[in-house]
Amino acid sequence: MSTYVFDFDGTLVDSMPIYISNMLKILNDSGVSYPDDIIKKITPLGVVDTAKYFINMGVKKPLNEVIRAVEDYAFYEYSYNIPAKVNVISTITELKKRGHKINVLTASPHITLDPCLKRLEIFDVFDNVWSCDDFKTTKADPEIYKMVAEKTDIPLSEILFADDNINALKTAKKAGLKTCGVFDASSEDMIDEIRELADFYVVDFKELLDITF
Repeated sequence: MSTYVFDFDGTLVDSMPIYISNMLKILNDSGVSYPDDIIKKITPLGVVDTAKYFINMGVKKPLNEVIRAVEDYAFYEYSYNIPAKVNVISTITELKKRGHKINVLTASPHITLDPCLKRLEIFDVFDNVWSCDDFKTTKADPEIYKMVAEKTDIPLSEILFADDNINALKTAKKAGLKTCGVFDASSEDMIDEIRELADFYVVDFKELLDITF
């Protein structure tokens, strides 16, 4: 029996185009310029820390308004439209059938995470569905992976963490987890770096079924 921890956006669901559009809209509406790698910087942060990051960049709105804007832009799409990535549902179902423990750890809040997984009819397949909000920190903090290991009662070195974001993979690897990069078009320019960093890399999600660790 193995233990998996999956990212959500860009790993389980094809949400990154909408996520990127929504995040950039907030900055564009506020007339704030941003670097080319802004999405890679904010993806591991979660809603609250992304909102704080935007305010530090020059968005002149109260924190609660920025948080609400992030959530409002996303809620409808996650609840009704965002699809699972190819072969995700069949793969996680098969992993569960084989007796493995499967979990979600994401920067997305439960307000968008839970409705999306329930609509896709896979919420109950997971042993745990965690938002970074549950740990009061982000995937940029190595401590979050240690807390996940404690909750699963599995040593860090025996957990496989799968994510499309290189920064999250770096931090998880630093914390002691096995890592698996997952292809997503939003991180296509980082494929070579992710392959070099991670213990495994999959282009098609079903390739996870052939990985042993």
